[in-house]
Formats: sequence, structure tokens, C-alpha cells
Amino acid sequence: MKKLSIVDIANHLNVSKTTISFILNGRAQEKRIGKDLVERVQKFVDEVGYKPNSLAKSLRTGKSNIIGLMVEDISNPFFASIARLIEDRAYKNGYKIIYCSTDNDTQKTRELISMFRDRHVDGYIIAPPEGIEDDISSLIKDGMPVVLFDRHLPKVNTDFVEIDNLFSTYNATMHLVQQGYKNIAYITFASNQTQMQARLQGYKNALDENGLKPFIQEIVFSQDEELIMAPLSAFLKKHKNLDAVFFGTNHVGTCGLKVINSLGLTVPNDLALVSFDDYDVFKLFSPPVSAIAQPIEAIADSVITVLLNKLNTSSQHISSQSIILKTDFNIRGSSKKAEKAVAK
Repeated sequence: MKKLSIVDIANHLNVSKTTISFILNGRAQEKRIGKDLVERVQKFVDEVGYKPNSLAKSLRTGKSNIIGLMVEDISNPFFASIARLIEDRAYKNGYKIIYCSTDNDTQKTRELISMFRDRHVDGYIIAPPEGIEDDISSLIKDGMPVVLFDRHLPKVNTDFVEIDNLFSTYNATMHLVQQGYKNIAYITFASNQTQMQARLQGYKNALDENGLKPFIQEIVFSQDEELIMAPLSAFLKKHKNLDAVFFGTNHVGTCGLKVINSLGLTVPNDLALVSFDDYDVFKLFSPPVSAIAQPIEAIADSVITVLLNKLNTSSQHISSQSIILKTDFNIRGSSKKAEKAVAK
């Protein structure tokens, strides 16, 4: 059955399409349209099950009540949890969320931004890949509210919410040093993104302060875990003198746990472990893995609060906010040196 339009309804009821439009948009009273006519239109609309075209409505009202949420990978527990919380808060405020994964792919992100523009979304929440600066600047120039999270783009002046990455890794590396570990490796994904660079710097700063040598392995991100585990395994086999490993993300961390098991290494006796981005797998490993926990509720809350403020304020000239949140370091068995038995 062909979808009915306002023109079809107008023709069927022999009423002008402008009048029908006013009634369907709740402006009958304002336009002094008679109650009988409103009821006649409403009855017909109910009978035929007319649904207004949301795209046409958004063109008319200038609002779609949809927010575009772009994350790196919606299957990652960190992004999935944040997306869920943002969706709940948005829904309570009358907004729906469309989300998608960028896979950190610049071209894919461009295409997704273009799709969101076509859908007339009201605002954007983005964990941006590199090379997307011009596209985001263009959104801002067109008056679109944009909030970045998890990382920011130094050349783009917009609101962003992230954590204190540098202090988080500095603090966790210092914990390993204080436990007496000397050959501490840092294994991460190769990336120029602000959050990844800051994490690497925190690790280096802690080692510099203690006169220790860095051991860094940067792995090219891949959806195929085998392509992450192979270089990780080769690195651990090559550096047999390592006594501790710091994983820069939870995805590297879980691949690392599989490699450590396959190499028959015991934790923490052969190798102490610390990872960024705490989640359930780390608590279930034996011994449980010490990990930096991001404040997921606070991140989601800050992101949606900043965006709703932008959506509800007519002026686009509010100065941009940079919200930096603190993390928690959960110390568990994987990074503690076993107390040596004291001979009697």
C-alpha cells in the first residue's frame, strides 16, 4: 500500500493541505481551526494509520530529535557501556540515538558524518579518528553542536570530555617500580591520537624519573586478533628479561593474556601485569589483573550534559569546555610481588 501524504489526506477530506498540516503539527488552536474539523481529520488519520515523514518534519521544524553517536568500535565493552548510558540519558530528554562504529577509519567516518547530515541529526557525539579535522570544523561552522570524547583534535575548537591519560599511566607505572620491577614493557596500538600519545608519555615519564629503560611495542590495530597476538608473542619471546608488562588498552590486554597463557608464563612470578581500561575479564583472570578504570558513568554524563546544553541554548558562541576526569587504579594480584617467606 502506498504511503499516504498530507496532500492525499487533504484531497480525500476536501480540505486545504495547509490546514491539514496545521492540525497534524498541533497548531489547530493557534490557527483557530474548528474542533469538528480537527476531530474529522484525526479520525481519518487514525483509520488509515498515517505516519508523518520524520525527515520532512525535521525539514519543517529544523529538529529531528536525533543525536548521532560515533564510536571507534561498538563491540568494545568501554564504548558499548558509554553508548548505553548516553542513550538512556538522551531518551529521557526526548532524543533518540543512532550509533555506529568508525573502526578508526577516516574515510568511513567521513561517509558516516555525511549520512548523519542527510538524516538532519541535531547534534554529534564523536570519538574521532585522525584526519577528520576538516569535516568536524565544517559541522561546527554550520552551527551543529559537536562534543568529542575519549580523545580530542588539537586543531579543532570544540567541547571534549576525556580522562587524565598521562597521570593514569604514570601512576600505574610508578606502582610497578615501587613493587621492585625494573624491566617494564609498554604494549599498545600504534596511534597518534591524543589519548594514546598521553598514555605512552605517562609511562615514559615514570621510567625516566627512575632511570629505567623503556621497552615499547606498538602494534598495528586489526579486527583479526591473530594479527595482534603474533607480534605480541614475538616481542615477549625476544625480551626474556622483562619482569612486568603494561597494556595500553583492554583489547591489547585481553590478547596479551591469551599470549601469556600460551607461552606458559606465570603471573606475577614470571611477569607482572597492568592494563588500561578495567573490565570483567581482568577480574576473572587468575590472579586478577591490576587495571586503570575509566569513570564510565561520569564520561557519559558529562558528554550528554554538554551536548544537551548546546542543543538547548540558541547561542552557538558559548566557549568550548574541556572536561578532564580522573580514573581509578584497581590494584590486584597480577602486579604485587609475592612476599618472600622469612626464614626462622
